[in-house]
Amino acid sequence: MDKSRYYLSAISAFAIWGLFSLALRPIKEFPPLEILFYRVIACLVLLMFVIFVVRRATVVQTMTFMKNLSAAERRRLLSWNLLAGVLLTTNWFLFIYVMNFVSVKATSLAYLVCPILTAVLAGILLKEEIKKLQWAALAVGAIGCGMLTAGHFFDLLLSILIALSYALYLILQKKNSGLDSFVVLTFHVFIAVLCLLPVVPFFGIGLPTEGKFYGFLAIIAVVFTIFPMFLSLFSLKGIKGSAVGMLMNINPIIAFSLSVFYFKEDADAWQYLAYSVVFVSVLLFNLPAILGKSASK
Repeated sequence: MDKSRYYLSAISAFAIWGLFSLALRPIKEFPPLEILFYRVIACLVLLMFVIFVVRRATVVQTMTFMKNLSAAERRRLLSWNLLAGVLLTTNWFLFIYVMNFVSVKATSLAYLVCPILTAVLAGILLKEEIKKLQWAALAVGAIGCGMLTAGHFFDLLLSILIALSYALYLILQKKNSGLDSFVVLTFHVFIAVLCLLPVVPFFGIGLPTEGKFYGFLAIIAVVFTIFPMFLSLFSLKGIKGSAVGMLMNINPIIAFSLSVFYFKEDADAWQYLAYSVVFVSVLLFNLPAILGKSASK
Protein backbone atom coordinates (compact mmCIF):
# COMPACT_ATOMS: atom_id res chain seq x y z
CA MET A 1 0.00 0.00 0.00
CA ASP A 2 1.31 3.44 -0.94
CA LYS A 3 1.66 5.34 2.32
CA SER A 4 2.99 8.58 0.86
CA ARG A 5 -0.31 10.44 1.29
CA TYR A 6 -0.43 9.48 4.97
CA TYR A 7 3.12 10.70 5.51
CA LEU A 8 2.34 13.89 3.59
CA SER A 9 -0.75 14.46 5.77
CA ALA A 10 1.26 14.08 8.99
CA ILE A 11 4.09 16.30 7.75
CA SER A 12 1.63 18.99 6.62
CA ALA A 13 -0.25 18.92 9.93
CA PHE A 14 2.85 19.36 12.06
CA ALA A 15 4.34 21.99 9.76
CA ILE A 16 1.14 24.04 10.13
CA TRP A 17 1.18 23.67 13.92
CA GLY A 18 4.79 24.82 13.94
CA LEU A 19 3.52 28.18 12.67
CA PHE A 20 0.78 28.43 15.33
CA SER A 21 2.53 31.18 17.29
CA LEU A 22 1.99 33.56 14.34
CA ALA A 23 -1.75 33.54 15.06
CA LEU A 24 -1.60 33.11 18.85
CA ARG A 25 0.96 35.68 19.91
CA PRO A 26 -1.00 38.68 18.49
CA ILE A 27 -3.82 37.99 20.97
CA LYS A 28 -1.64 37.19 24.00
CA GLU A 29 -3.33 39.97 26.01
CA PHE A 30 -6.44 37.79 26.26
CA PRO A 31 -6.64 35.13 29.01
CA PRO A 32 -5.65 31.60 27.84
CA LEU A 33 -8.95 30.09 29.01
CA GLU A 34 -10.88 32.75 27.10
CA ILE A 35 -8.94 32.00 23.91
CA LEU A 36 -9.46 28.28 24.40
CA PHE A 37 -13.20 28.61 25.09
CA TYR A 38 -13.94 30.63 21.97
CA ARG A 39 -11.58 28.45 19.95
CA VAL A 40 -13.50 25.28 20.73
CA ILE A 41 -16.86 27.00 20.25
CA ALA A 42 -15.81 28.26 16.82
CA CYS A 43 -14.42 24.83 15.89
CA LEU A 44 -17.57 23.06 17.02
CA VAL A 45 -19.84 25.35 14.98
CA LEU A 46 -17.69 24.89 11.87
CA LEU A 47 -17.39 21.13 12.31
CA MET A 48 -21.14 20.71 12.88
CA PHE A 49 -21.75 22.60 9.65
CA VAL A 50 -19.31 20.35 7.78
CA ILE A 51 -20.64 17.01 8.98
CA PHE A 52 -24.37 17.85 8.88
CA VAL A 53 -24.41 19.93 5.69
CA VAL A 54 -21.41 18.88 3.61
CA ARG A 55 -20.75 15.33 4.84
CA ARG A 56 -24.14 14.06 6.01
CA ALA A 57 -23.53 10.64 4.50
CA THR A 58 -20.57 10.08 6.82
CA VAL A 59 -22.78 10.69 9.87
CA VAL A 60 -25.19 8.00 8.66
CA GLN A 61 -22.29 5.62 8.01
CA THR A 62 -20.87 6.27 11.48
CA MET A 63 -24.23 5.64 13.16
CA THR A 64 -24.60 2.39 11.20
CA PHE A 65 -21.09 1.34 12.19
CA MET A 66 -21.83 2.01 15.87
CA LYS A 67 -25.13 0.11 15.74
CA ASN A 68 -23.39 -2.95 14.32
CA LEU A 69 -21.01 -3.10 17.29
CA SER A 70 -21.84 -5.13 20.37
CA ALA A 71 -22.98 -3.19 23.45
CA ALA A 72 -19.61 -3.80 25.13
CA GLU A 73 -17.65 -2.65 22.06
CA ARG A 74 -19.84 0.44 21.74
CA ARG A 75 -19.31 1.39 25.41
CA ARG A 76 -15.57 0.83 25.08
CA LEU A 77 -15.33 2.98 21.96
CA LEU A 78 -17.36 5.79 23.53
CA SER A 79 -15.21 5.63 26.68
CA TRP A 80 -11.98 5.90 24.67
CA ASN A 81 -13.32 8.92 22.79
CA LEU A 82 -14.60 10.62 25.93
CA LEU A 83 -11.12 10.31 27.39
CA ALA A 84 -9.62 11.57 24.12
CA GLY A 85 -11.81 14.68 24.28
CA VAL A 86 -10.65 15.43 27.84
CA LEU A 87 -7.00 14.92 26.87
CA LEU A 88 -7.37 17.22 23.87
CA THR A 89 -8.93 19.95 26.04
CA THR A 90 -6.09 19.64 28.57
CA ASN A 91 -3.48 19.82 25.83
CA TRP A 92 -4.99 22.90 24.21
CA PHE A 93 -5.23 24.83 27.48
CA LEU A 94 -1.69 24.00 28.60
CA PHE A 95 -0.31 24.86 25.15
CA ILE A 96 -1.96 28.30 25.07
CA TYR A 97 -0.94 29.07 28.68
CA VAL A 98 2.70 28.09 28.18
CA MET A 99 3.07 29.84 24.81
CA ASN A 100 1.65 33.15 26.02
CA PHE A 101 2.94 33.18 29.61
CA VAL A 102 6.13 31.11 29.61
CA SER A 103 7.75 31.08 26.16
CA VAL A 104 7.41 29.80 22.62
CA LYS A 105 10.53 27.70 23.21
CA ALA A 106 8.85 25.93 26.13
CA THR A 107 6.03 24.78 23.84
CA SER A 108 8.64 23.72 21.32
CA LEU A 109 10.26 21.58 24.00
CA ALA A 110 6.88 19.97 24.72
CA TYR A 111 6.58 18.81 21.14
CA LEU A 112 10.14 17.52 21.20
CA VAL A 113 9.33 15.36 24.23
CA CYS A 114 5.94 14.30 22.81
CA PRO A 115 7.23 12.26 19.84
CA ILE A 116 9.45 10.20 22.12
CA LEU A 117 6.57 9.56 24.52
CA THR A 118 4.23 8.74 21.62
CA ALA A 119 6.63 6.25 20.07
CA VAL A 120 7.32 4.51 23.39
CA LEU A 121 3.62 4.42 24.34
CA ALA A 122 2.73 3.07 20.89
CA GLY A 123 5.19 0.26 21.45
CA ILE A 124 3.85 -0.49 24.93
CA LEU A 125 0.10 0.09 24.50
CA LEU A 126 -0.42 -0.69 20.81
CA LYS A 127 2.30 -3.36 20.55
CA GLU A 128 3.73 -1.60 17.51
CA GLU A 129 7.09 -2.95 16.39
CA ILE A 130 9.97 -0.56 16.92
CA LYS A 131 13.15 -1.59 15.12
CA LYS A 132 16.67 -1.26 16.51
CA LEU A 133 17.43 1.75 14.33
CA GLN A 134 14.26 3.43 15.59
CA TRP A 135 15.15 2.74 19.23
CA ALA A 136 18.51 4.35 18.49
CA ALA A 137 16.66 7.34 16.99
CA LEU A 138 14.56 7.64 20.16
CA ALA A 139 17.73 7.60 22.25
CA VAL A 140 19.24 10.35 20.08
CA GLY A 141 16.02 12.38 20.43
CA ALA A 142 16.08 11.93 24.22
CA ILE A 143 19.67 13.22 24.29
CA GLY A 144 18.59 16.30 22.32
CA CYS A 145 15.71 16.94 24.75
CA GLY A 146 18.03 16.44 27.70
CA MET A 147 20.39 19.06 26.30
CA LEU A 148 17.53 21.57 26.19
CA THR A 149 16.26 20.89 29.71
CA ALA A 150 19.51 21.63 31.54
CA GLY A 151 18.70 24.38 34.04
CA HIS A 152 15.05 24.65 32.97
CA PHE A 153 13.23 22.18 35.22
CA PHE A 154 9.92 24.11 35.31
CA ASP A 155 9.85 24.33 31.52
CA LEU A 156 10.55 20.59 31.38
CA LEU A 157 7.68 19.82 33.78
CA LEU A 158 5.19 21.87 31.75
CA SER A 159 6.51 20.37 28.55
CA ILE A 160 6.03 16.82 29.83
CA LEU A 161 2.41 17.59 30.80
CA ILE A 162 1.67 19.03 27.35
CA ALA A 163 3.48 16.17 25.66
CA LEU A 164 1.84 13.40 27.66
CA SER A 165 -1.68 14.72 27.07
CA TYR A 166 -1.19 14.80 23.30
CA ALA A 167 0.79 11.55 23.12
CA LEU A 168 -2.06 9.71 24.84
CA TYR A 169 -4.57 11.47 22.58
CA LEU A 170 -2.74 10.24 19.49
CA ILE A 171 -2.50 6.70 20.83
CA LEU A 172 -6.25 6.61 21.48
CA GLN A 173 -6.96 7.52 17.86
CA LYS A 174 -5.77 4.09 16.76
CA LYS A 175 -8.90 2.77 18.49
CA ASN A 176 -11.08 4.59 15.95
CA SER A 177 -10.51 2.36 12.96
CA GLY A 178 -13.61 2.46 10.77
CA LEU A 179 -14.81 5.86 11.99
CA ASP A 180 -14.78 9.03 9.87
CA SER A 181 -12.08 11.47 11.01
CA PHE A 182 -14.36 14.53 10.77
CA VAL A 183 -17.05 12.86 12.88
CA VAL A 184 -14.45 11.78 15.47
CA LEU A 185 -12.96 15.27 15.64
CA THR A 186 -16.41 16.84 16.03
CA PHE A 187 -17.15 14.53 18.95
CA HIS A 188 -13.84 15.41 20.63
CA VAL A 189 -14.43 19.14 20.24
CA PHE A 190 -17.98 18.68 21.62
CA ILE A 191 -16.45 17.01 24.70
CA ALA A 192 -14.04 19.95 24.99
CA VAL A 193 -16.99 22.37 25.05
CA LEU A 194 -18.72 20.29 27.75
CA CYS A 195 -15.50 20.33 29.81
CA LEU A 196 -15.16 24.11 29.56
CA LEU A 197 -18.77 25.24 30.07
CA PRO A 198 -18.88 24.48 33.85
CA VAL A 199 -15.77 26.60 34.54
CA VAL A 200 -16.87 29.66 32.55
CA PRO A 201 -18.68 31.36 35.51
CA PHE A 202 -15.67 30.87 37.80
CA PHE A 203 -13.03 32.42 35.55
CA GLY A 204 -14.88 35.49 34.37
CA ILE A 205 -14.76 34.64 30.69
CA GLY A 206 -16.27 37.63 28.96
CA LEU A 207 -17.29 38.54 25.44
CA PRO A 208 -14.35 40.24 23.68
CA THR A 209 -15.30 43.27 21.62
CA GLU A 210 -12.07 43.71 19.64
CA GLY A 211 -12.33 42.70 15.99
CA LYS A 212 -8.71 41.54 16.11
CA PHE A 213 -9.65 38.77 18.53
CA TYR A 214 -12.31 37.28 16.26
CA GLY A 215 -10.17 37.63 13.16
CA PHE A 216 -7.31 35.63 14.67
CA LEU A 217 -9.80 33.26 16.31
CA ALA A 218 -11.20 32.35 12.88
CA ILE A 219 -7.67 31.71 11.60
CA ILE A 220 -6.88 29.57 14.65
CA ALA A 221 -10.10 27.57 14.32
CA VAL A 222 -9.77 26.77 10.62
CA VAL A 223 -6.07 26.90 9.75
CA PHE A 224 -4.49 25.83 13.04
CA THR A 225 -7.13 23.48 14.47
CA ILE A 226 -9.62 21.81 12.14
CA PHE A 227 -7.42 21.39 9.09
CA PRO A 228 -4.26 20.02 10.79
CA MET A 229 -6.31 17.92 13.24
CA PHE A 230 -8.07 16.27 10.33
CA LEU A 231 -4.74 15.68 8.58
CA SER A 232 -3.18 14.11 11.68
CA LEU A 233 -6.18 11.84 12.30
CA PHE A 234 -6.17 10.82 8.64
CA SER A 235 -2.45 9.99 8.76
CA LEU A 236 -3.06 7.57 11.65
CA LYS A 237 -5.27 5.47 9.36
CA GLY A 238 -2.28 4.54 7.19
CA ILE A 239 0.91 4.71 9.26
CA LYS A 240 1.99 3.70 12.73
CA GLY A 241 1.35 5.93 15.73
CA SER A 242 5.09 5.88 16.50
CA ALA A 243 5.88 7.20 13.00
CA VAL A 244 3.30 9.97 13.31
CA GLY A 245 4.72 10.77 16.73
CA MET A 246 8.27 11.18 15.46
CA LEU A 247 7.13 13.35 12.54
CA MET A 248 5.69 15.65 15.20
CA ASN A 249 9.24 16.94 15.69
CA ILE A 250 8.68 19.06 12.58
CA ASN A 251 6.38 21.22 14.74
CA PRO A 252 8.90 22.29 17.40
CA ILE A 253 11.75 22.71 14.94
CA ILE A 254 9.66 25.25 13.01
CA ALA A 255 8.38 26.81 16.25
CA PHE A 256 11.93 27.17 17.59
CA SER A 257 13.02 28.84 14.36
CA LEU A 258 10.15 31.32 14.68
CA SER A 259 10.92 32.01 18.35
CA VAL A 260 14.51 32.91 17.53
CA PHE A 261 14.32 34.57 14.13
CA TYR A 262 10.86 36.17 14.27
CA PHE A 263 10.03 36.71 17.96
CA LYS A 264 13.69 37.38 18.81
CA GLU A 265 13.78 35.13 21.87
CA ASP A 266 17.28 34.41 23.12
CA ALA A 267 19.00 31.25 21.93
CA ASP A 268 22.57 30.04 22.11
CA ALA A 269 24.81 27.61 20.25
CA TRP A 270 23.87 24.83 22.70
CA GLN A 271 20.19 25.10 21.80
CA TYR A 272 20.98 25.12 18.08
CA LEU A 273 23.03 21.96 18.59
CA ALA A 274 20.22 20.31 20.61
CA TYR A 275 17.62 20.98 17.93
CA SER A 276 20.03 19.66 15.31
CA VAL A 277 20.36 16.45 17.33
CA VAL A 278 16.58 16.11 17.45
CA PHE A 279 16.33 16.69 13.70
CA VAL A 280 18.85 13.87 13.15
CA SER A 281 16.69 11.60 15.34
CA VAL A 282 13.66 12.31 13.11
CA LEU A 283 15.62 11.37 10.01
CA LEU A 284 16.92 8.19 11.65
CA PHE A 285 13.49 7.08 12.85
CA ASN A 286 11.89 7.58 9.45
CA LEU A 287 14.85 6.32 7.43
CA PRO A 288 13.08 3.08 6.39
CA ALA A 289 10.17 5.11 4.99
CA ILE A 290 12.53 7.61 3.35
CA LEU A 291 14.44 4.80 1.64
CA GLY A 292 11.24 2.93 0.84
CA LYS A 293 12.33 -0.29 2.52
CA SER A 294 12.45 -1.87 5.95
CA ALA A 295 15.40 -1.35 8.21
CA SER A 296 17.01 -4.46 9.53
CA LYS A 297 15.94 -5.54 12.95
